[in-house]
Amino acid sequence: MPDEALINRTVSDAEASPNGLLERTLSILELLSDNAHGMLLFEIADTLHIPRSATHRVLTSLVEHGYVRQERQQGAYLLTAKIASLAFTFLTGSGITDFAQPILERLAHESGELVRLAMIDGKELVWVAKAQGSPHGLRYDPDMGQVGRLSCSASGHAWLACLSDEEALALVEKQGFGSRKEYGPRAPETKEAFLKYLRKTRKRGFSTVVQTYTPWMNATAAAIRHPKTKEVTGTVVIAGPDIRLTEERMLELSPALLDVAHELSLATIASPGLYGRGARTQVNIFDDSKNGSAK
Repeated sequence: MPDEALINRTVSDAEASPNGLLERTLSILELLSDNAHGMLLFEIADTLHIPRSATHRVLTSLVEHGYVRQERQQGAYLLTAKIASLAFTFLTGSGITDFAQPILERLAHESGELVRLAMIDGKELVWVAKAQGSPHGLRYDPDMGQVGRLSCSASGHAWLACLSDEEALALVEKQGFGSRKEYGPRAPETKEAFLKYLRKTRKRGFSTVVQTYTPWMNATAAAIRHPKTKEVTGTVVIAGPDIRLTEERMLELSPALLDVAHELSLATIASPGLYGRGARTQVNIFDDSKNGSAK
């Protein structure tokens, strides 16, 4: 005879398990949001009491639609930036202020330029929020949700300068160098040129680029670090036209840029929207473009 306690536990598990495609999909998304480091298929299935075959079907669909990614074949599943991007798009369209928006607005007002917030999503930087500081004249305003080219963007340099040369080059080579024909006329197209930018960024503590991402557009960026682990979780960037946002002007704005990066670092502790890989178990923080973006 089967053990009565086992039968009761099995019945209880069945009652607690999500039923229906929508319920299972939402349960998986919620579970992954609480496990920023990712979970294996069997861990997800066992935690939610969903058959592994059904779990695999839901995950496959989420991967195909860009909401979940798998680190490698048979590896852990993680949420992508797409959900965060949708949330920020909603907040922007509805007028609801996000934790970072007042900070970005203040820097945009002070600089008179476009200010953008990017988050690290796996091995990419994705734009999730913005504030426009120029009320008139030339305004540079690329779409959110795009992935930045690491080799020639200010945001890419700010992030990769926090890594070793080997790690930085591996990420750039995986994504590919941005050519001057496709991006800006001063985009670094070789390892040597790219590493020169990283050395300058490390020395200053922030990056500056002049017409490397888009012709006649410049940008300066600083890394946002988790306040405890010091892991880079994103970047904050000031971008504007070359005629206005000169190298001298970028240097003048650097103290304000670094202050905002530090403020965003502290603010991320209270934000469940973005979080550093592996840090979700400690506090709720940030995790782990082309056409027309100066980052």
